[in-house]
Amino acid sequence: MAYFYEEPCHTFSEYLLVPGYSSAECVPANVSLQTPVVRFKKGEQPELSMNIPLVSAVMQSVSNDRMAIALAKEGGISFLYGSQPVEKQAEMVGRVKSYKAGFVVSDSNIRMDQTLADVLDLKEKTGHSTVAVTDDGTPNGHLLGIVTSRDYRISRMSPEEKVFTFMTPIDKIIYAEEGVSLKEANNIIWDNKLNALPILDKERRLAAFVFRKDYDSHKGHPLELLDSHKRYVVGAGVNTRDYEERIPALVEAGADILCIDSSEGYTEWQKRTIDYVRKTYGNSVKIGAGNVVDRDGFRFLAEAGADFVKIGIGGGSICITRETKGIGRGQATAVIEVAKARDEYFEETGIYVPICSDGGIVYDYHTTLALAMGCDFCMLGRYFARFDESPTNKVMINGNYMKEYWGEGSARARNWQRYDLGGEKKLSFEEGVDSYVPYAGNLHDNVALTLNKVRSTMCNCGALSIPELQKKARLTLVSSVSIVEGGAHDVLLKDDMHLMK
Repeated sequence: MAYFYEEPCHTFSEYLLVPGYSSAECVPANVSLQTPVVRFKKGEQPELSMNIPLVSAVMQSVSNDRMAIALAKEGGISFLYGSQPVEKQAEMVGRVKSYKAGFVVSDSNIRMDQTLADVLDLKEKTGHSTVAVTDDGTPNGHLLGIVTSRDYRISRMSPEEKVFTFMTPIDKIIYAEEGVSLKEANNIIWDNKLNALPILDKERRLAAFVFRKDYDSHKGHPLELLDSHKRYVVGAGVNTRDYEERIPALVEAGADILCIDSSEGYTEWQKRTIDYVRKTYGNSVKIGAGNVVDRDGFRFLAEAGADFVKIGIGGGSICITRETKGIGRGQATAVIEVAKARDEYFEETGIYVPICSDGGIVYDYHTTLALAMGCDFCMLGRYFARFDESPTNKVMINGNYMKEYWGEGSARARNWQRYDLGGEKKLSFEEGVDSYVPYAGNLHDNVALTLNKVRSTMCNCGALSIPELQKKARLTLVSSVSIVEGGAHDVLLKDDMHLMK
């Protein structure tokens, strides 16, 4: 006879945190959100930690190299999507690892035989006022000059005027040679009152720009996540089919951590993948696994050697696994049970295996609940898909800006490897949808707001760190009536008044 759980499973929206005593030290500025990413032994420090408990999902519509750089600046990790050719994913990893904070590869470039109209079109497309004039119009061509908004006046010039007639030529430009340090470059900028400093190689090809505005931006990222060589930390997704080809390429490219991207992790396929990593690289290559929703699934992957275990089946906003297959579990219940299993495993073995909550987070406070329930960090898809840095298009829908967002199990992504059960190499049916999410602006401002809420709530619970929150947190289930009571009710909102006019 089938086994039946006595209690129904629950979602994050069915819980609230009960405030605890807050001392005078419990202010958001004193809260540390540092958290382990990979397994470690009792009394030792993990080889990889994050400064914030957020990672971006292994999805085509979420995690590319631009997202990885932006999130690493905030202290988190992006897992570059694996549903692409191996060489393309490895190139993405390489771009993140070769990115130098403060040294920006130019994405506004033009030839000197083009026109003012071309400059204006380029400015509208990129939003950048500094345009490099190179011999071939590429980011790495020979630098011939620069065009800024000070070089032209639209009201007094013809749109057909050639760039070479109004650009600032190279012989009047202050530049630095490749190899200059960021500190030296910034000193040149300040000493000469520049807005931008071109960096040229020995052949006078454009290598990068250093901008005055980026100095403050760099200082504004005190939690940025760097490796031992001062490069941004980046993760990458792998599957259980081509791992013998994909993993070596990603490791060679410099990936700091891997994650098996699968809808269901309690399988022999995942153990085979982890076994390959351990046999080939020992413990030098870090790899997470999942997804699971119960104690047995966690134990299986922890004993197989996973560096972290991902929790969640069917809870993502674009996931329809529960509808199509009838499997899954409420995310809160899954996190609570797996966290208990993680703690049991730690007591038995002295090895702490971090757990990641993946899916089911709709509101910012759900992140705090997930942490309080025991997870070490959260993987988010929809949340990050809304930002400028995600790889999808921004479109206008019914008068509102939206971003495209699709699941890895959708017909658009066709990531059959994620749902692979050893059968034919195809997606037999969809387990994800193609959709839109409201555009929310840049990642930096939104992540700062989310984490301010997390820190504030932790202070309400008397906790200044994630482990302390997990120790002190008191959670209560709420009734359907309590959920209604928790929002604005029995009032006429001013926004609604505008709609009535």
